[in-house]
This record gives sequence, C-alpha cells and structure tokens, in this order.
Amino acid sequence: MPSERKLDVAAVKNLVIAGWTGRNTDALEAHIKELEALGVKRPKSVPIFYRVAASLLTTAETIEVVGEKSSGEIEFVLYGLDDGMWVGIGSDHTDRKAETIGVTLSKQMCPKPVGETLWRYDEVKPHWDKLKLRSFVQADSQRREYQQGPVTTMRSPEELIRLYTGGDTLPPGTAMFCGTLAVHGEISYGGIFGMALEDPVLGRRLMHTYKSVQLPDEG
Repeated sequence: MPSERKLDVAAVKNLVIAGWTGRNTDALEAHIKELEALGVKRPKSVPIFYRVAASLLTTAETIEVVGEKSSGEIEFVLYGLDDGMWVGIGSDHTDRKAETIGVTLSKQMCPKPVGETLWRYDEVKPHWDKLKLRSFVQADSQRREYQQGPVTTMRSPEELIRLYTGGDTLPPGTAMFCGTLAVHGEISYGGIFGMALEDPVLGRRLMHTYKSVQLPDEG
C-alpha cells in the first residue's frame, strides 16, 4: 500500500513560498511584463523564495480575509519532516490589491490553506511527470474549472530545494509551496476554492476545498 500520513501543522516551523517557478522562461517573462503593467514589481530573481509566518498554514475549511481582492491558486507543497520528505496540496491565497504594493507583503496577509493528507515523496518521484494539478472555483452556485496542468509546468522539487537550501533536502520542519498554473479566464475572488493533485499511476488523489469569508476593509 502507498504511504500516506496526516499533516500536523504545528510541526511546520518554516514556511516558504517559491514564486516564478515555471520551466518555460519565455512564458515566464511575458507574465512578468503583464504584471508590471498592472503595477506589480518585477521579482529580484527567478525563481524567488518568500519567507512567511508558519502560523499562516491551515487545514481549515474556512478562512477569513480582508476586503474583496484576494484569491487562491493551487500548488504542490513539499514538506521536510522528521521521517523524510512528503508532498501535499495547498493554495497560496494572496491579496491581489496588496500585491501591487509589495509581493512579500501580499504573501503575508492571507492564510495558506493546505490539504491534511500527504504522500511520501519517494513513492511518486519515479512517475512525477504523470501527476496533475486541478482547481475549481464556485460562487453563487456557479462552478468552473480554474486551473489545470501537470506538475512539470513548474521546476522539479529537487531543483527548487537546491536553489533554496544549496543542498538536496528540505530541513525538518520546513514546508515549501512550489508555484502555480495559469488561470482559465478571469481571476476569481472569494467563494469556494477546490484543489486536487492526481496520481494516475497509483490511482489516488489528494483533495481539499475551502471557503474564503471576506471581512470589511475599513481603511
């Protein structure tokens, strides 16, 4: 039987958000220019690693955010734990209004929802290129596919770990979000966000769904 375990968020002491992790450098540059036109500053490096508070990590089914301009995005998440490396799913929920002021600030402003179930990374590493990410959004009873694509859209786990740590392992107590996929259609704010990591080789799927509740922005 493939190995699974439940995540203890208290075991995560260091939370890292890897940004601009796409393998296609031409598409990455085009996206950077698109965001520059919207007021989002160009990253200092590609990829770049944002440190955020570990307390933002949550397996809750409801999160609270300020204002109406935050949205989710699916990512595979790597965990360095005492018994080795594991992989799960998460959403780098981000305040898009704050993103035009500073990306680091925007990453820190929202909870980071993650699925509770993890897979041992060594068991999916041999067929990593077969894994797929999917997300959907739902608002006013209307559900639509939001993101879809292979994990290989992003750089490999080994490369991201090496670029961040200089070595080949994540230190125990570290979680790393590893980049996301393009959105189908317009960015969706609020409502329900669902995500899944599919493993067709071992015939299993990681899933997590959460709702974001918008708190009033009183200025």
